[in-house]
Amino acid sequence: MMSKSIVIIDDSESIRELVALTLENAGHKVEKGIDGKDAMRLFDGREINLVITDLNMPCMDGISVIKEIRKMHGYSVVPILVLTTESQTSKKEEAKAAGATGWIVKPFVADKLLEVVKKVIR
Repeated sequence: MMSKSIVIIDDSESIRELVALTLENAGHKVEKGIDGKDAMRLFDGREINLVITDLNMPCMDGISVIKEIRKMHGYSVVPILVLTTESQTSKKEEAKAAGATGWIVKPFVADKLLEVVKKVIR
């Protein structure tokens, strides 16, 4: 699989690093945002093949991030995966309605993450 450019948005440094490490080890290029607001600077015309975002973050939560990206020219069809804890069914529905492509359950398993990534990236 060719190297893809992936943006990770999570206010937890440990999660960010863990996801980044998993993806980088699989050969992907990773950019990180510490929250939704911070991550918006990455959507500046560069190629982004996938976004992985947390839901609960300060400054700008995951749902707002998804809505924002879906409005952006050039990024409106980028796959977006939501990192979530399994119990948040209503949040999942909300994320899907906002335009999320799918989700990854926390705590995530590296192989599962890479499997999902492979599925959603064209």
